[in-house]
Amino acid sequence: MTFTELRQQYPIFEFSNIILGFRETETGIILDIDYCFSFGEERFQPHWEIPCKTDLRMSSPEDDPAFRRLVFSLGMAELVSYWKIACPPTVRLGVDRMDQKQEDWWKRLYFGGLGEFFYRNGIETDIESFMQFTYASEIASRNDPEKSAQRTDLSGYLIPVGGGKDSIVTLNLLKGQLDNAYAYQINHRDSSEKAAILAGIPKERILEPKRTLDPNMLRLNKEGYLNGHTPFSAIVAFSAVLTAYVNGLKTVILSNESSASESTVSEAEVNHQYSKSYQFERDFAAYERDYLRCGVQYFSLLRPLTEFQIARYFASCDTKYHEIFRSCNAGAKQDKWCGHCAKCLFVSVILSPFLPLAEIARLLGADMFNMADMEPVLQELCGALPNKPFECVGSRREVNISLCLAIAGAERRGETLPLLLRKYQESPLYAQYAAEAESFGQEWDAQHNLPKELAALVRRECVEAFR
Repeated sequence: MTFTELRQQYPIFEFSNIILGFRETETGIILDIDYCFSFGEERFQPHWEIPCKTDLRMSSPEDDPAFRRLVFSLGMAELVSYWKIACPPTVRLGVDRMDQKQEDWWKRLYFGGLGEFFYRNGIETDIESFMQFTYASEIASRNDPEKSAQRTDLSGYLIPVGGGKDSIVTLNLLKGQLDNAYAYQINHRDSSEKAAILAGIPKERILEPKRTLDPNMLRLNKEGYLNGHTPFSAIVAFSAVLTAYVNGLKTVILSNESSASESTVSEAEVNHQYSKSYQFERDFAAYERDYLRCGVQYFSLLRPLTEFQIARYFASCDTKYHEIFRSCNAGAKQDKWCGHCAKCLFVSVILSPFLPLAEIARLLGADMFNMADMEPVLQELCGALPNKPFECVGSRREVNISLCLAIAGAERRGETLPLLLRKYQESPLYAQYAAEAESFGQEWDAQHNLPKELAALVRRECVEAFR
């Protein structure tokens, strides 16, 4: 079924209801949220369970307008995963009204976050025509953030921990400020829990919302409806801010770097990491200011840094972190490295200037630099081929710099170069980047939202310390 055929068959997508409830468990209070979506005869009801460590139960969502806006906005972030199954041209909302500026905000997120989905499915559309919002006739606007005061009792950090090197670096940089910090992860992952505990955040301060996809979506995907990448980090953003709010926390601190803003496709603005980019972070801050008005701050601690600088700092961390970190999406369900994907190869590359190649192979359980069939993937990573892998990987420049430094290090130690490094050394890219490789690593991206004191901390620990 094609994009055009599906839009003709399913002209309207509905976001009709939000079902809320609070319940007590042995470990505390759980906020249950069900979102009700549909198109044609198909119904979807994704479910969230968000832990509340403090008793903020309300008789009605109307008791706290900011809470209601947060719940609605998480539903809007969740919506796109179900909309993209058939891409109906009209989205009808039956839960709240938005003004034109707010509608434009969501369309910009959806269109940018679905860039890979459109590209890989061969869909030609534009931001004006791919989606329009309408409203159920009985729905009046309740969204008036200007009339609601922000909470002033919020304090402490909520730190999303994915189990990879980036969030571990954030935890280490903040190690002196974790007394009132909570770790955050959507659904349980052992590596995330281990990293948080190792950093000094006890298990009782690890908040793990449960997100359950509607199985009807998975069924339709198998039947040939449209499928592909959606802006998951936007779901992380809205769910983390909601979780922070109901737990009385002031600041959500992400671990997204400047490299996330580079386009994946060389000839087009198609970024696999759109919702990790600075553009999204900036837009999200504006959305909180204009619409959420909940008082929770949101920014990435690592935004001024490259993946290269993050890997360099990570390599200097306690080796216990090296044993537990995981970044592989293919092996995520088993909490392991698959040892044969673009993400595993990128991690091998970005760490290669800072850790022995044999040690990297041991940590990942695979000697990826000696895998001949990974050469095309390496070419994608370094820019010898036009498009990067559709993965969360660093910029082409820092991949080339890392490869040049890995070769220089191996030659200094008198080691025989593995297959992929030998191949790379013979390429024009090696000649292009080798001369500048030794001076790389002092970069600082001024486009960030860090408070002054945290910016100074990151610069001191991740840039100046390595001069």
